[in-house]
Amino acid sequence: MDLLNAMTGPAYKYEEPERFGESLTTARPWNRSALVHVERLNGRAAMVGFTAAVMGELISGRGIVGQISAAIHWYLELG
Repeated sequence: MDLLNAMTGPAYKYEEPERFGESLTTARPWNRSALVHVERLNGRAAMVGFTAAVMGELISGRGIVGQISAAIHWYLELG
């Protein structure tokens, strides 16, 4: 089976495009179990990032803006 027939055959169907904002107001058959895991992973990543920012502030004595500006300044001095 060649690639062209695989993509145009009856087994390969495109989802019909939706109007702008339609999915915000209509019920769509989302895979809710996958969304739960994705949202849990995003929440955990956010918690790790927040903890790293707080630890960096405790160690360096600078807030997040000071840490970012110090990192940019350090990087620009490398060249």
